[in-house]
Amino acid sequence: MDIIQIVTLGIIASILYIVLKDLKGPFAFLIILVTGIVIFLVVIKQLGAIIQLIETLGQRATINGMYINTILKIIGIAYITELGANITKDAGLGAVAAKIELAGKVFILLLAIPIITAVIEAILNFIPST
Repeated sequence: MDIIQIVTLGIIASILYIVLKDLKGPFAFLIILVTGIVIFLVVIKQLGAIIQLIETLGQRATINGMYINTILKIIGIAYITELGANITKDAGLGAVAAKIELAGKVFILLLAIPIITAVIEAILNFIPST
């Protein structure tokens, strides 16, 4: 599925939602939910090539594999969090969306702690001790 098909699917789903939201509200939301999940799954398949490229670049730069894996996990959390928050916003649940975004930020921060620690240690190694 290429970008034209994804955009077409999104436009059709949006039109169906607009037409059905007053008549069949829950069904209209279900159309948007399924459309979002389908698009997300298609995009996930495309991310495989990007992940492979990042891993290859990390190996060529002799970067510790733990850091590359952590960065990829952080990217995954960010995308999943955004999808979940957007779906709940579409359902009219802005408060729940805010909590999902907060949880995503906390999980990203937790994963980033080893990288932040390594950066601080590297900086401290450059500073001459007195």
